[in-house]
Amino acid sequence: MAYHGGSHSLELAAAAPELDDDGHAPRTGNLWTCFAHIITGIIGCGVLALSWSVAQLGWVGGPVAMVCFAFVTYISAYLLSHCYRSPDLEKRHQRNYTYMGAVRTHLGEKRTWLCGLLQYLNLYGTAIAYTITTATCLRAIKRANCYHEEGHDAPCSAHDEHLFMLLFGAAQMVLSFIPNFHSMAWLSVVAAVMSFTYSGIGLGLGLAKTIENGTIKGSIAGVPMSTPAQKVWRVAQAIGDIAFAYPYTIVLLEIQDTLKSPPPESKTMQKGNVLAVLVTTFFYLAVGCFGYAAFGDASPGNLLTGFGFYEPYWLIDFANACIVLHLLGGYQMFSQQIFTFADRCFAARFPDSAFVNRFYAVRVLPGLPSYKLNLQRLCFRTAYVASTTGLALLFPYFNEVLGVLGALIFWPLVIYLPVEMYCVQRGIQPWTRAWVALQAFSALCFVVGTFAFVGSVEGVISKRLG
Repeated sequence: MAYHGGSHSLELAAAAPELDDDGHAPRTGNLWTCFAHIITGIIGCGVLALSWSVAQLGWVGGPVAMVCFAFVTYISAYLLSHCYRSPDLEKRHQRNYTYMGAVRTHLGEKRTWLCGLLQYLNLYGTAIAYTITTATCLRAIKRANCYHEEGHDAPCSAHDEHLFMLLFGAAQMVLSFIPNFHSMAWLSVVAAVMSFTYSGIGLGLGLAKTIENGTIKGSIAGVPMSTPAQKVWRVAQAIGDIAFAYPYTIVLLEIQDTLKSPPPESKTMQKGNVLAVLVTTFFYLAVGCFGYAAFGDASPGNLLTGFGFYEPYWLIDFANACIVLHLLGGYQMFSQQIFTFADRCFAARFPDSAFVNRFYAVRVLPGLPSYKLNLQRLCFRTAYVASTTGLALLFPYFNEVLGVLGALIFWPLVIYLPVEMYCVQRGIQPWTRAWVALQAFSALCFVVGTFAFVGSVEGVISKRLG
């Protein structure tokens, strides 16, 4: 009997799935899934502003700035990839599943609050930027059709941006109440396909326009401005836009958490970082430089909505429709993180409140299951969408808003926190050679980020007052 029982135990052990060292189901990610996730995380609507950025910086400054940001992004990702595991050698099985979790493990609660504030502020700002971009794209579709029907000299300057922002806000109001909308697997697939589609169309149209022109437009110094001060602010805004297009540190550890081991997750992640940064930089240089070569100093702020291209109008319509579809889901992918955080905070603060915790069964349509309505979620999410829409209506400036967002998080989230966590993880002591090099790197990036932030804020204020 004892022997039989032992045999049965062995059979059960063999049949049971082998778990990872943290007790979770085995991770199956590899180099190529890592690469795909990073590309999906990087490439977005920021790519459409790159030709404008190159135009402000010129044929030397533009490409050099993109290569420099690529290098900084790789260094940041390299540092952060080492922070997936706990710095405590006795707790190497402890994993940091999110960026904020890594900050809490390595740097403590105070800087976790700083990280959380900036992360959620960035998510909120991205929702505003997506509202602006969507309205611009819908307006571009309407204008493209008008130019096709009435001719390129027709007065097709549509003034429906505010209406389109309100429509987008109404759509997001509905989507905000679909349960688990942000976790639907098809969302990330659609986002990836759409972003590659519209970016590829922008690249193709820029290349075709350059060939049609028979010459490469642009200059070494970029767009001339009436005063040196205006040129300085434009350069700062361009740097902010490039900063918005590149970093993916906020989601890096979540990507790393999908990777199987062995080999060590950090090794696979570093290879994925190299591949993704190389491919993205090549793609960004192509889009930015071909756009500038095609239009020179007249490069539009948004490559697909500035009407450097008139034909084929259906392709421009399709590209802008892809952007709209991408941003409809993208808004929710970012905003649902804020919704989840708010739900947890309210539930912890008011555990006995029926307003916060009670759900009411509401039948929306005949034949469909009843919807579980929560009053706190109804009020908070409605106010959230209304506020992002209202701020987009107040500051509908694509390039300047992207610049503010990119510069806002560049130093604290992309540089400062990864550098500090890496020093803790590796036990790097102050005033050693490695510590001095990392702090110098951080200080240089702080200067660049501050310059870009101030210039982008100046651009928003000037546009608003002007």
